Amino acid sequence: MGFSVARVGTWVVALLIGVVYGVAGTVGQAAHWGVLPVGLLVALLGTGALVLAVRLLTSDRWAALATGLGAMLATLIFSGRGPGGSVVVPAPEDGQLSTGIIWSLAVPIVVAIVVAWPSTARPSTTN
Repeated sequence: MGFSVARVGTWVVALLIGVVYGVAGTVGQAAHWGVLPVGLLVALLGTGALVLAVRLLTSDRWAALATGLGAMLATLIFSGRGPGGSVVVPAPEDGQLSTGIIWSLAVPIVVAIVVAWPSTARPSTTN
């Protein structure tokens, strides 16, 4: 369980990929098709699938966590007011639950579930 250069490199790449998905999800979560929040569904499914794929392919909780932290960091940064005064994730009106609030809360929940899920790998036995 040492810290090799390859392992740290995997974490950095996972973090950057998480940032990309976080930016895309934060921008796209507001898309609706009638009353159906298609953008939110696609963003959550995509981010959840990404974190799960990283966890399964690397067998490393830390790489999955790095991916999730990248997505959460991008969500945090891009949810605020931009330098030009624009807001990507507007505040909900009159106490209503918006897709931006759901997105901001669901990403950490999905990441926590994927990272905390018990490992299915069986311990190797050597004789």
